[in-house]
Amino acid sequence: MKNLFLTSQASNVIPKLAKEINHKGAKVLFIKTPSETSEGNLDWLNGDRKSLITVGYKVTDYTITGKTKEEIKKYVDDFDILFVSGGNTFYFLEKIQQSDCADVLIDFVKLGKPYIGSSAGSVITGPDISPAYDLDRVEKAPNIKGYKGLGLVDFVTLPHWGLEKFKNLYINDRINRLYTEKYKLIFITDYQYIHVKEDCYRIEEVK
Repeated sequence: MKNLFLTSQASNVIPKLAKEINHKGAKVLFIKTPSETSEGNLDWLNGDRKSLITVGYKVTDYTITGKTKEEIKKYVDDFDILFVSGGNTFYFLEKIQQSDCADVLIDFVKLGKPYIGSSAGSVITGPDISPAYDLDRVEKAPNIKGYKGLGLVDFVTLPHWGLEKFKNLYINDRINRLYTEKYKLIFITDYQYIHVKEDCYRIEEVK
């Protein structure tokens, strides 16, 4: 039973989606691997972590970088909720490929345990991450082998729609690249999230 919450900026929507999860005191594994290439102000990352703590979750930071599949599985299995941060989707996929841990993450979701993605953590759940090509810097993942995502959903989540700093990127560059029939695309703002329950999904908004 899949139970995913795909967000654009998790801190904005955590209070609402936590009510849907209804698991106060749950242990959250905060996978921050996508943020490892980020530079400068990391308030967005710290804000996501703080929001999870504020609603009553017990949060543990973790990275899959440099870990083996067996190490990751042993650690992940002990948690109630999986949170994957924003950052660089290509870098995160490269680390998944290097550790061969895709099925560990997929199996966690198949158990019905909640998965929360923020930006890159949402994009990675789709069938293909290449639509994020202009949003993330692919050169940060020089050893990536293809762009196949986790395939937990049959659409590609495109975060930060409507945000002024991404306006030119979306309108002038990305729309041309995204004009294809290969996969479904769902654009979400920083105040929306997609709740995927098994094979159904709906878009929720925080007002």
